Amino acid sequence: MARITVEDCQERVSNRFLLVQMAIKRVHQYRDGYEPQINTKNKECVTALREIAAGKVQPDDLSLYTPFPKEEESVMAGRRDYPED
Repeated sequence: MARITVEDCQERVSNRFLLVQMAIKRVHQYRDGYEPQINTKNKECVTALREIAAGKVQPDDLSLYTPFPKEEESVMAGRRDYPED
């Protein structure tokens, strides 16, 4: 059973404060009617973190975002597909 961790998200966004702000903003968007960008049955906060770790949600300032290199994309693709808990 795979679990989402803050470390998974910090591979994309290294600033923990920004990471929390992004997750909170995404939870508010869900409550306003936005649909999740990944298929999951988790709670809103876990879904938001999964989206951040998968690279589906990015900060406004892209200089704070770390994309995976192309060759690493294929290797990490399995890690970003988190099974349902």
